[in-house]
Amino acid sequence: MTEQKIFLDGEFVAKEDAKISVYDHGLLYGDGIFEGIRVYNGNIFRLKQHLVRLYESAKSILLTIPYTIEEMTEIVVESVRVNELKSAYIRLVVTRGVGNLGIDPSSCKKASVVVIVEPLALFKEELYETGIKIVSASSRRNRSDVLSPKTKSLNYLNNVLVKIEANLAGVPEALMMNSEGYVAEGSADNIFIVRGKELITPPGYVGALEGITRNAILEIAREQGYEAKEEVFTRHDVYVADEVFLTGTAAEVIAVIEVDGRVIGTGKPGKVTNDLLKTFRKIVEQDGTKV
Repeated sequence: MTEQKIFLDGEFVAKEDAKISVYDHGLLYGDGIFEGIRVYNGNIFRLKQHLVRLYESAKSILLTIPYTIEEMTEIVVESVRVNELKSAYIRLVVTRGVGNLGIDPSSCKKASVVVIVEPLALFKEELYETGIKIVSASSRRNRSDVLSPKTKSLNYLNNVLVKIEANLAGVPEALMMNSEGYVAEGSADNIFIVRGKELITPPGYVGALEGITRNAILEIAREQGYEAKEEVFTRHDVYVADEVFLTGTAAEVIAVIEVDGRVIGTGKPGKVTNDLLKTFRKIVEQDGTKV
Protein backbone atom coordinates (compact mmCIF):
# COMPACT_ATOMS: atom_id res chain seq x y z
CA MET A 1 0.00 0.00 0.00
CA THR A 2 1.22 3.49 -0.85
CA GLU A 3 1.54 6.17 1.80
CA GLN A 4 -1.94 7.21 2.87
CA LYS A 5 -3.07 10.55 1.48
CA ILE A 6 -5.90 12.63 2.90
CA PHE A 7 -7.81 15.18 0.85
CA LEU A 8 -7.90 18.39 2.88
CA ASP A 9 -9.35 21.58 1.44
CA GLY A 10 -8.13 21.24 -2.10
CA GLU A 11 -4.95 19.19 -1.75
CA PHE A 12 -3.75 15.74 -0.82
CA VAL A 13 -1.54 15.61 2.25
CA ALA A 14 0.15 12.87 4.23
CA LYS A 15 -1.87 11.42 7.09
CA GLU A 16 0.35 13.01 9.73
CA ASP A 17 -0.07 16.42 8.08
CA ALA A 18 -3.87 16.27 7.85
CA LYS A 19 -4.81 18.78 10.53
CA ILE A 20 -7.58 21.28 11.15
CA SER A 21 -7.64 24.34 13.40
CA VAL A 22 -8.69 24.10 17.04
CA TYR A 23 -11.03 26.98 16.13
CA ASP A 24 -12.92 24.84 13.59
CA HIS A 25 -16.56 24.73 14.65
CA GLY A 26 -16.67 21.06 13.72
CA LEU A 27 -14.36 20.48 16.69
CA LEU A 28 -15.77 23.17 18.99
CA TYR A 29 -19.45 22.44 18.47
CA GLY A 30 -19.83 19.32 16.33
CA ASP A 31 -21.03 21.69 13.61
CA GLY A 32 -20.68 19.72 10.41
CA ILE A 33 -21.81 16.67 8.45
CA PHE A 34 -20.32 13.44 7.19
CA GLU A 35 -20.84 10.33 5.09
CA GLY A 36 -19.39 6.84 5.33
CA ILE A 37 -19.01 5.20 1.92
CA ARG A 38 -17.67 1.81 0.78
CA VAL A 39 -15.52 0.85 -2.18
CA TYR A 40 -15.87 -2.70 -3.48
CA ASN A 41 -13.33 -3.90 -6.06
CA GLY A 42 -12.97 -0.45 -7.56
CA ASN A 43 -16.66 0.46 -7.37
CA ILE A 44 -17.79 3.20 -4.99
CA PHE A 45 -21.14 1.81 -3.88
CA ARG A 46 -24.01 4.23 -4.45
CA LEU A 47 -21.78 7.29 -4.32
CA LYS A 48 -24.49 9.44 -5.91
CA GLN A 49 -26.99 8.58 -3.15
CA HIS A 50 -24.41 9.31 -0.45
CA LEU A 51 -23.60 12.70 -1.96
CA VAL A 52 -27.26 13.61 -2.37
CA ARG A 53 -27.75 12.90 1.34
CA LEU A 54 -24.62 14.93 2.18
CA TYR A 55 -25.83 17.97 0.26
CA GLU A 56 -29.32 17.65 1.71
CA SER A 57 -27.81 17.57 5.20
CA ALA A 58 -25.77 20.67 4.34
CA LYS A 59 -28.84 22.52 3.07
CA SER A 60 -30.80 21.61 6.17
CA ILE A 61 -28.22 23.21 8.49
CA LEU A 62 -27.37 26.13 6.15
CA LEU A 63 -23.85 24.87 5.50
CA THR A 64 -22.37 25.84 2.13
CA ILE A 65 -20.13 23.12 0.68
CA PRO A 66 -17.40 24.83 -1.39
CA TYR A 67 -17.72 22.32 -4.24
CA THR A 68 -20.51 21.32 -6.58
CA ILE A 69 -21.80 17.77 -6.28
CA GLU A 70 -20.04 16.96 -9.57
CA GLU A 71 -16.75 18.33 -8.23
CA MET A 72 -17.21 16.39 -5.01
CA THR A 73 -17.75 13.21 -7.00
CA GLU A 74 -14.37 13.70 -8.68
CA ILE A 75 -12.72 14.51 -5.35
CA VAL A 76 -13.96 11.26 -3.81
CA VAL A 77 -13.00 9.19 -6.86
CA GLU A 78 -9.53 10.76 -6.96
CA SER A 79 -9.11 10.15 -3.22
CA VAL A 80 -9.57 6.44 -3.83
CA ARG A 81 -7.24 6.48 -6.82
CA VAL A 82 -4.32 8.21 -5.08
CA ASN A 83 -4.52 5.72 -2.22
CA GLU A 84 -4.47 2.82 -4.69
CA LEU A 85 -7.15 0.85 -2.86
CA LYS A 86 -9.62 -1.42 -4.64
CA SER A 87 -11.67 -2.08 -1.52
CA ALA A 88 -11.89 0.53 1.21
CA TYR A 89 -13.97 2.72 3.49
CA ILE A 90 -14.35 6.43 2.73
CA ARG A 91 -15.09 9.02 5.39
CA LEU A 92 -16.21 12.31 3.85
CA VAL A 93 -16.43 15.15 6.36
CA VAL A 94 -17.56 18.75 5.91
CA THR A 95 -17.10 21.06 8.88
CA ARG A 96 -18.41 24.59 9.33
CA GLY A 97 -14.81 25.78 9.22
CA VAL A 98 -12.66 28.11 11.27
CA GLY A 99 -14.46 30.74 13.35
CA ASN A 100 -14.20 32.33 16.76
CA LEU A 101 -15.08 30.79 20.13
CA GLY A 102 -18.66 32.02 19.89
CA ILE A 103 -21.38 29.65 18.73
CA ASP A 104 -22.48 31.93 15.88
CA PRO A 105 -21.61 30.11 12.62
CA SER A 106 -21.43 33.40 10.73
CA SER A 107 -17.88 33.78 12.08
CA CYS A 108 -16.86 30.78 9.93
CA LYS A 109 -15.96 32.11 6.50
CA LYS A 110 -15.53 28.82 4.62
CA ALA A 111 -16.36 25.18 5.22
CA SER A 112 -13.57 22.62 5.43
CA VAL A 113 -13.72 19.37 3.42
CA VAL A 114 -11.85 16.20 4.39
CA VAL A 115 -11.84 12.85 2.57
CA ILE A 116 -10.20 9.86 4.26
CA VAL A 117 -9.79 6.53 2.47
CA GLU A 118 -8.52 3.46 4.28
CA PRO A 119 -9.17 -0.28 4.72
CA LEU A 120 -11.94 -1.08 7.19
CA ALA A 121 -13.89 -4.08 8.41
CA LEU A 122 -16.39 -3.38 11.19
CA PHE A 123 -17.06 -7.03 11.99
CA LYS A 124 -14.81 -10.05 11.57
CA GLU A 125 -15.88 -12.26 8.69
CA GLU A 126 -16.64 -15.22 10.97
CA LEU A 127 -19.35 -13.17 12.69
CA TYR A 128 -21.32 -13.13 9.45
CA GLU A 129 -21.43 -16.92 9.74
CA THR A 130 -22.25 -17.08 13.46
CA GLY A 131 -24.25 -13.88 13.98
CA ILE A 132 -23.85 -11.44 16.87
CA LYS A 133 -25.41 -10.84 20.27
CA ILE A 134 -26.65 -7.38 21.20
CA VAL A 135 -28.30 -5.62 24.14
CA SER A 136 -30.74 -2.75 24.58
CA ALA A 137 -29.20 0.56 25.58
CA SER A 138 -30.60 2.77 28.33
CA SER A 139 -29.61 5.87 26.34
CA ARG A 140 -32.57 6.99 24.25
CA ARG A 141 -32.51 8.34 20.70
CA ASN A 142 -32.52 12.10 20.26
CA ARG A 143 -36.03 13.28 19.49
CA SER A 144 -36.44 13.45 15.72
CA ASP A 145 -38.55 16.61 16.00
CA VAL A 146 -35.60 18.35 17.67
CA LEU A 147 -32.67 17.09 15.58
CA SER A 148 -33.64 15.26 12.41
CA PRO A 149 -31.95 11.87 11.92
CA LYS A 150 -31.93 12.67 8.19
CA THR A 151 -29.15 15.16 8.91
CA LYS A 152 -26.02 13.03 9.31
CA SER A 153 -24.22 15.53 11.51
CA LEU A 154 -21.03 15.48 13.54
CA ASN A 155 -23.23 15.57 16.65
CA TYR A 156 -22.80 11.84 17.28
CA LEU A 157 -22.54 11.79 21.06
CA ASN A 158 -25.96 10.13 21.28
CA ASN A 159 -24.64 7.21 19.23
CA VAL A 160 -21.29 7.19 21.07
CA LEU A 161 -23.07 6.73 24.42
CA VAL A 162 -24.93 3.73 23.00
CA LYS A 163 -21.68 2.24 21.72
CA ILE A 164 -20.18 2.69 25.20
CA GLU A 165 -23.08 0.68 26.65
CA ALA A 166 -22.40 -2.08 24.10
CA ASN A 167 -18.72 -2.10 25.08
CA LEU A 168 -19.58 -2.32 28.78
CA ALA A 169 -21.89 -5.25 28.06
CA GLY A 170 -19.20 -7.02 26.04
CA VAL A 171 -21.19 -7.07 22.80
CA PRO A 172 -20.45 -5.39 19.45
CA GLU A 173 -23.65 -3.38 19.19
CA ALA A 174 -26.57 -2.05 21.25
CA LEU A 175 -30.14 -1.24 20.35
CA MET A 176 -31.46 2.27 20.80
CA MET A 177 -35.09 3.15 21.56
CA ASN A 178 -36.70 6.53 21.10
CA SER A 179 -38.39 8.51 23.88
CA GLU A 180 -41.64 6.58 23.34
CA GLY A 181 -39.97 3.19 23.67
CA TYR A 182 -40.07 2.26 19.98
CA VAL A 183 -36.97 0.68 18.45
CA ALA A 184 -34.97 3.22 16.43
CA GLU A 185 -31.60 1.77 15.41
CA GLY A 186 -28.20 0.66 16.68
CA SER A 187 -25.27 2.93 17.45
CA ALA A 188 -24.19 2.80 13.80
CA ASP A 189 -26.63 0.45 12.09
CA ASN A 190 -30.24 0.14 11.01
CA ILE A 191 -32.26 -2.82 12.27
CA PHE A 192 -34.66 -5.19 10.47
CA ILE A 193 -36.92 -7.88 11.86
CA VAL A 194 -38.28 -10.78 9.82
CA ARG A 195 -41.73 -12.29 10.38
CA GLY A 196 -42.61 -14.88 7.77
CA LYS A 197 -42.52 -13.07 4.43
CA GLU A 198 -42.44 -9.65 6.08
CA LEU A 199 -39.32 -7.52 6.54
CA ILE A 200 -39.82 -4.55 8.82
CA THR A 201 -37.49 -1.66 9.63
CA PRO A 202 -38.26 1.46 11.70
CA PRO A 203 -39.33 4.57 9.77
CA GLY A 204 -37.22 7.70 9.91
CA TYR A 205 -39.63 9.64 12.10
CA VAL A 206 -38.96 7.38 15.11
CA GLY A 207 -35.28 8.37 14.97
CA ALA A 208 -33.77 5.98 12.42
CA LEU A 209 -31.30 7.17 9.82
CA GLU A 210 -32.54 6.30 6.35
CA GLY A 211 -29.38 4.39 5.56
CA ILE A 212 -28.10 3.77 2.05
CA THR A 213 -27.59 0.06 2.80
CA ARG A 214 -30.99 -0.03 4.52
CA ASN A 215 -32.65 1.28 1.38
CA ALA A 216 -30.74 -1.18 -0.79
CA ILE A 217 -31.97 -4.08 1.36
CA LEU A 218 -35.56 -2.83 1.13
CA GLU A 219 -35.21 -2.86 -2.67
CA ILE A 220 -33.60 -6.31 -2.78
CA ALA A 221 -36.19 -7.80 -0.42
CA ARG A 222 -39.10 -6.53 -2.54
CA GLU A 223 -37.48 -7.91 -5.69
CA GLN A 224 -37.21 -11.28 -3.92
CA GLY A 225 -40.92 -11.28 -3.11
CA TYR A 226 -40.90 -10.15 0.50
CA GLU A 227 -43.25 -7.55 1.90
CA ALA A 228 -40.61 -5.04 2.97
CA LYS A 229 -41.96 -2.09 4.89
CA GLU A 230 -41.19 0.70 7.35
CA GLU A 231 -43.21 0.31 10.53
CA VAL A 232 -42.82 1.06 14.23
CA PHE A 233 -42.12 -1.84 16.57
CA THR A 234 -41.00 -2.51 20.13
CA ARG A 235 -38.39 -4.72 21.75
CA HIS A 236 -41.06 -7.40 22.18
CA ASP A 237 -41.34 -7.60 18.39
CA VAL A 238 -37.56 -7.97 18.20
CA TYR A 239 -37.50 -10.75 20.80
CA VAL A 240 -40.14 -12.86 19.03
CA ALA A 241 -39.02 -12.23 15.43
CA ASP A 242 -38.08 -15.12 13.17
CA GLU A 243 -34.86 -13.31 12.26
CA VAL A 244 -33.17 -10.04 13.15
CA PHE A 245 -30.35 -8.36 11.27
CA LEU A 246 -28.48 -5.08 11.15
CA THR A 247 -27.48 -3.08 8.07
CA GLY A 248 -24.97 -0.31 7.51
CA THR A 249 -22.21 0.89 5.22
CA ALA A 250 -19.54 -0.66 7.44
CA ALA A 251 -21.65 -3.53 8.79
CA GLU A 252 -23.25 -4.55 5.45
CA VAL A 253 -25.86 -7.14 6.53
CA ILE A 254 -25.20 -9.08 9.73
CA ALA A 255 -27.47 -11.44 11.64
CA VAL A 256 -28.42 -10.87 15.27
CA ILE A 257 -28.86 -14.16 17.11
CA GLU A 258 -29.57 -12.90 20.62
CA VAL A 259 -31.04 -9.71 22.08
CA ASP A 260 -31.06 -9.04 25.84
CA GLY A 261 -30.56 -12.75 26.51
CA ARG A 262 -33.45 -13.78 24.23
CA VAL A 263 -32.39 -16.18 21.48
CA ILE A 264 -33.66 -15.08 18.07
CA GLY A 265 -35.15 -17.86 15.95
CA THR A 266 -32.84 -20.88 15.93
CA GLY A 267 -29.93 -18.94 17.38
CA LYS A 268 -28.16 -18.95 14.02
CA PRO A 269 -28.24 -16.61 11.00
CA GLY A 270 -31.48 -17.34 9.14
CA LYS A 271 -32.13 -18.05 5.48
CA VAL A 272 -33.62 -14.63 4.75
CA THR A 273 -30.63 -12.81 6.23
CA ASN A 274 -28.14 -15.03 4.42
CA ASP A 275 -29.95 -14.65 1.08
CA LEU A 276 -30.08 -10.86 1.42
CA LEU A 277 -26.40 -10.67 2.33
CA LYS A 278 -25.48 -12.87 -0.63
CA THR A 279 -27.47 -10.71 -3.06
CA PHE A 280 -26.19 -7.48 -1.51
CA ARG A 281 -22.58 -8.58 -1.96
CA LYS A 282 -23.31 -9.22 -5.64
CA ILE A 283 -24.66 -5.76 -6.38
CA VAL A 284 -22.04 -3.72 -4.52
CA GLU A 285 -19.50 -4.12 -7.30
CA GLN A 286 -21.91 -2.94 -10.03
CA ASP A 287 -24.18 -0.31 -8.45
CA GLY A 288 -22.16 2.85 -8.06
CA THR A 289 -19.27 4.82 -9.49
CA LYS A 290 -16.19 3.18 -10.98
CA VAL A 291 -12.79 4.39 -9.86
